[in-house]
Amino acid sequence: MSINLFDLTGKTALITGGVHGLGMAMAKGLGQAGAKIVVNDISQEALDKAVAEYKSVGLEAYGYVFNVCDEKAVIENIAKIEAEVGPIDILINNAGIIKRTPIVDMTVEDFTAVITVDLISPFIVSKNVAKGMIQRGGGKIINICSMMSELGRDSVSAYAAAKGGLKMLTKNMATEWAKFNIQTNGIGPGYFATTQTAPIRVDGHPFNDFIISRTPAARWGEPEDLQGAAIFLSSKASDFVNGHILYVDGGILATIGKPSNEI
Repeated sequence: MSINLFDLTGKTALITGGVHGLGMAMAKGLGQAGAKIVVNDISQEALDKAVAEYKSVGLEAYGYVFNVCDEKAVIENIAKIEAEVGPIDILINNAGIIKRTPIVDMTVEDFTAVITVDLISPFIVSKNVAKGMIQRGGGKIINICSMMSELGRDSVSAYAAAKGGLKMLTKNMATEWAKFNIQTNGIGPGYFATTQTAPIRVDGHPFNDFIISRTPAARWGEPEDLQGAAIFLSSKASDFVNGHILYVDGGILATIGKPSNEI
């Protein structure tokens, strides 16, 4: 009985931007729990490579090229996905970008670009997927937030503004849609070992040493560490969980850090 609470057999999950890294790891977790996987990207080449990767490990996967910031394209492709694969039961708003620029040097165009992808696109995709979920009587929406939903950090003002906004958008989605049996929650990843962080995850690198000393778990997260959270928030196990942000960060947000004189 308890194991069945996490079974996603027969469910269709759309993971935006799920062509690499943490998005792919979460998608694989949902697929291994039984879900059909649908991913999108703006690059056909990246999409084809990702779908081949999913299929190589025995998962049922589909790819659609569209821009999550273009509402017309989103509406058209939601209709295609639901006609060709099945009704979207699970949505993970994973697509995102970051631009590391000090506030005084950041252009309005760059700030707006980050807000558009990281905050406005989850609004666009969620509102249009939710319409079908409301008609069918339920669904799961997961917004990928960040520790920057809670904390600031040097040179990531637009990203922090977007992820802070996404945390509150998640809570408001839960407020409006819970009565339709839609559970809307967020996942806030900490610092993870991905291809992007590989150059700095070496002994002696200041940032690597900072993350390991700052994290109570004393390590970087592995992409697979996100799978349990994604499966939980996508399954019946979370049917009374709404408006919650689940931080998967090894405990960073639980502490102010290790004192400099601590051994």
